[in-house]
Amino acid sequence: MTDNQATQGLLDFVRACPTMFHTAAAIGRRLEEAGFAYLPEGEAWHMEPGGRYYTSRNNSSVIAVKVGSELDSYHFQLAAAHGDSPCFKVKAAPELAGPGDYLRLDVEAYGGMIDHTWLDRPLGVAGRALVREGDRVESRLFATDRDVAIIPSVAIHLNREGGRAPELNRAVDLCALFSAGDLEKGAFDALVAAEVGVAPERLLARDAFLCNRQEPVAWGASPEGPEFVSAPKLDDLGCAYVALEAFLAAENTHDVGVYACFDNEEVGSNTKQGAMSTFLRDVLMRTNAALGKTDEDYLRAVAGSMLVSCDNAHACHPNHAEKHDEANRCWLNRGLVIKEAANQHYCTDAFSRAALVAVLDDAGVPYQAFANRSDMAGGGTLGNLSNTQVSLHGVDVGLPQLAMHSSFETAGARDVELGIRALSAFYARDLRITGADFVTLA
Repeated sequence: MTDNQATQGLLDFVRACPTMFHTAAAIGRRLEEAGFAYLPEGEAWHMEPGGRYYTSRNNSSVIAVKVGSELDSYHFQLAAAHGDSPCFKVKAAPELAGPGDYLRLDVEAYGGMIDHTWLDRPLGVAGRALVREGDRVESRLFATDRDVAIIPSVAIHLNREGGRAPELNRAVDLCALFSAGDLEKGAFDALVAAEVGVAPERLLARDAFLCNRQEPVAWGASPEGPEFVSAPKLDDLGCAYVALEAFLAAENTHDVGVYACFDNEEVGSNTKQGAMSTFLRDVLMRTNAALGKTDEDYLRAVAGSMLVSCDNAHACHPNHAEKHDEANRCWLNRGLVIKEAANQHYCTDAFSRAALVAVLDDAGVPYQAFANRSDMAGGGTLGNLSNTQVSLHGVDVGLPQLAMHSSFETAGARDVELGIRALSAFYARDLRITGADFVTLA
């Protein structure tokens, strides 16, 4: 895959994924195109060597499995990302009437977004709706093909002291304008019902989110091609995409390859479909049983397995280099970033770093190191959280990006292809791990 093909693939993926539910659906379609069979959690599972399978939970998290045809080194090699991003969720009672004829949307923050980046942008609405069909309740995805709301700034003339650096109250300043007088209360749910093709009274519930519909774009002045990619939700659709493409591209007949895309990382992962849930453990144990393996085989396989936790990294800011560690900083278009923290908010340790670095060195794929400044608290991600359910050797990586948690983020265009190459190399090598002291790269 060339740089341009990889970048275009990411842009198409972002367009298809306005919410975590759409992300799971897009991943499912891609897996089925590649010959993966869907295994519902509520049915019996049957697997065989050489088979390809996937399952979903809550229609917002997906785990896929590629079973090696030989399995002479029975263990799991996993990469995991997340499909949710910070945004505003519309509350159950969605509308605020007034002042005057205005109709506003009552929203709350999902995750830790940079609030001011959502101001003055026309916004769409997307999510899932639960509708009544006779004696059946079913879920349907929706995403408006037009902008339907905006969160307006207060003019500088009305806010001279705070206008240049506003302190935003989420209950006051960030309600979205929905109508200036043409619509009345009830219009929002009527809109959602129309989007999914039912009468309003058949709409029972919904998870609806404001979404930035601005087109993702690859851009830059370099004659060698685009240097940058800017889009909504690059954290973490960038990693969800490159890990998926690597998983599909790599061939390894010796082990069980696993791809996971979890929901709810941005709000702590402590849900039935998050990385802290039993979802990954359930899938691995059921895979083990479906292959005719014993509980002892499962425990031995997990002990010899490795997880690459994929969540984007902070590239050095062009105007604020002082925000970054002097030695452990990363840059756009220089390859995958290996992240480490002494507080173990990242799961990387010397053993897991060494194993991945050996793979990347052999493949000739560039990589970088990242750590937070020692006087600044850093974020966490899903690697160490998933380890509360399945204890694996793990390493945290990500694509370098700017403006993380903005409504429109920027990354390096060439890092997309470099990320696919790096994770393909991981999936393709048979890592035979003994304890925390020895790994053979077969």
